[in-house]
Amino acid sequence: MYRVLTCLATEHDWRLVLLAGTICWLASAVAISLFHRARASRGRTRAVWIALDAAVGGCGIWATHFVAMLAYDPGAGAGYSIPVTLLSLVFAIAIVATGLCIALSSSRQWVVGLGGAVIGGGVAAMHYTGMAALELPAFIVWSHGLVLASIVFGSLFAAIALLVAVRRDNPVHTVAATGLLTVAIVSHHFTAMGAVTLIPDPTLGTDTMSISPTALSFLTAVAAFAILGLSLLAAMIDRRAKGELHSQKVLLDTALDNMSQGLCMFDADGRILLNNQRYAEMMGRTGMALQGRLLLDVLRQQKAVNRWDGDPDQFVASVIAAAKAGNSVTRTLTRNGRSIRVVDQPKSGGGWVATFEDITEWQQVQEQISHMARHDALTNLPNRILFREQLEKALRLAKRTDQLAVLCLDLDHFKDINDSLGHPVGDALLKQVARRLGDCVSENDTVARLGGDEFAIVQFCHDCDPSAVASLASHVVEQVSAPYEIAGHQLVIGVSIGISLAPEDGKNPDELLKKADLALYRAKEDGRGTYRFFETGMDARAQARRLLELDLRAALQRNEFEVYYQPIRDVAKDVVVGFEALVRWNHALRGMISPANFIPLAEETGLIVPIGDWVLRQACMDAARWSRDVGVAVNLSPVQFKNPNLVLTVKEALKASGLPPQRLELEITESVLLQNSEATLSVLHELRAFGVRISLDDFGTGYSSLSYLRSFPFDKIKIDRSFVTELATRDDSMAIVRAVTGLGKSLGIVTTAEGVETDEQFDLLRQEGCTQAQGYLFSPPRPATEVETMLSKARAQAVA
Repeated sequence: MYRVLTCLATEHDWRLVLLAGTICWLASAVAISLFHRARASRGRTRAVWIALDAAVGGCGIWATHFVAMLAYDPGAGAGYSIPVTLLSLVFAIAIVATGLCIALSSSRQWVVGLGGAVIGGGVAAMHYTGMAALELPAFIVWSHGLVLASIVFGSLFAAIALLVAVRRDNPVHTVAATGLLTVAIVSHHFTAMGAVTLIPDPTLGTDTMSISPTALSFLTAVAAFAILGLSLLAAMIDRRAKGELHSQKVLLDTALDNMSQGLCMFDADGRILLNNQRYAEMMGRTGMALQGRLLLDVLRQQKAVNRWDGDPDQFVASVIAAAKAGNSVTRTLTRNGRSIRVVDQPKSGGGWVATFEDITEWQQVQEQISHMARHDALTNLPNRILFREQLEKALRLAKRTDQLAVLCLDLDHFKDINDSLGHPVGDALLKQVARRLGDCVSENDTVARLGGDEFAIVQFCHDCDPSAVASLASHVVEQVSAPYEIAGHQLVIGVSIGISLAPEDGKNPDELLKKADLALYRAKEDGRGTYRFFETGMDARAQARRLLELDLRAALQRNEFEVYYQPIRDVAKDVVVGFEALVRWNHALRGMISPANFIPLAEETGLIVPIGDWVLRQACMDAARWSRDVGVAVNLSPVQFKNPNLVLTVKEALKASGLPPQRLELEITESVLLQNSEATLSVLHELRAFGVRISLDDFGTGYSSLSYLRSFPFDKIKIDRSFVTELATRDDSMAIVRAVTGLGKSLGIVTTAEGVETDEQFDLLRQEGCTQAQGYLFSPPRPATEVETMLSKARAQAVA
């Protein structure tokens, strides 16, 4: 080393040494900067950056060497071989390019270091090739120790320079890498110069292809300017690239900071390369340094303050293993009461990208949707879907000693309340019924609303008394039947219950529900407001009902219906003034079927609409052919009034038959007015407008008859047969008939008494001033072919 210092102190011009150092620093700075650009690029762009970096680096090394050689005073005239000098430049550029390619081929540190060492070897190759170009009248004797030291210094410092450069692209690391690369070149040169000893030999001279130091100074100056030009070009390109990178970084930072999701990028070792603020907020890591830290260290820090559950080492190991295997992993965790979905997506080259999404609201919506799909919106009780699931679950869990019962409930008279007082009152009533049912059952039981006014209960109890089911059913009937106070109305309804038991009546939900439904129909037939257990014979009755419904649907096509007529007599004149049309079903196999058996079924199934339309048309056709212009009365079902084409049907029946509208009388019951009073009254007024008469049937048996008489001017009111039957035996029936006939006289409305069967009843009606009467006293309903006989024949002395 002493020889090196002596060489610097006595054999070099310090001004030129400083110039060489400046050129070396400048070239090294540009080379490191271009190395960063090449490292950040791929493909052809990287190749361009490597070529430019090799040119700048090679020229810089070459210029540094020959400027430093100009500073060297060997004490004798010297020249430089042109071919060898140029060859040294080629060596510098080529070997630097090779070293850069090696360093950029992998991110492993030993590969980067090897590339740096090759660049250091390029410095040595250029230096000793350049020294071979030196022509002096002297021999050069080399100190082999210093030669080896110069190569080691150049390779070592160049390797360290690239290792520092790849660690991070920031000013501190860039300056450090530039300094190390400068030291690599300078230390190699001057150590190598210290290894030179000149032995004069006058016989040695310069070659014709040599160049003088003055000319070399010019070439070196050109090379230096070339370096400066390339440096300027590289700086401009670098500036533009940095500007673009900065713009991209600003865009990336803006995008990251405005993401609703958290994002974090990790390398293969689990080190955090990139993250946004949302990630830190969601994971509770806002007060921690994250960039460049290992995830394992972060989790250990959180574990120490009880902000992380589980084993950090095990968790990080599993995540890294999944990333190495190329597996995408999705998991859900909870932070500060929020649900966060984490997706780890492996990336090429190792490492993974994790996204963090707050799915708390989404989960709540999904839970709400799931709840709505399985619960009734009005009462919040389980609906049919959840009820079936609970029933299946109960059947699976039931043991031999357990008792499981299915109760199907149907509210009695709910429809009347819903139609008369409106749906808001009906909905409020259903809510109260649901609450009462919930109070009747235990925590092991399930109450559900199956739809409309239909409810169901699954009773599940361990080792309970068999009478527990009957006790529950009785309690439900009692509680549901208690009065309700809703919107200023006191309401009273009932409930009918059908019960099936498992496994006696079935082992699956369909069987149990079907048989509970059959038992429910039996409870309704037995007067409602009660409960019935399923019995074997109920299947046969249900089958018979289904067959009757099938026959009823085909009866119109088979022309099995007939219209019978019962005369209506004027009480004062004792003559026939009209007929009531009554439908009869003459079944091809069963014969005559009672209206009491098929009319309720027709109303329940909606078949009453086509049957009623047929009766209306047929009655008009028959009446148009009668010899006397008496009226014909046709009953309209409440179901028919729901048909929007009712008025058109009446008009078409009159037009097709040619019957004057004044001869047609339509009889409705008060239950029709209960459906939708305003719409119903509008239809009634429209029918009255073209001459049809309107009669109120079964007067006195409904809810608010007097208000209806005031709201619509009926042509006739009919006194129900229940009052006429007991006319001679009960004073209250007599009082009601007297009141109705008096009301009719006051309002100018015709009154007709139904079900007159005795002369005594007829005489009392005459005394009270009743306008008309009909019943078996005069004639039972007869086929249309006997109408003319009833018109001409005097009143028969019939008995009841």
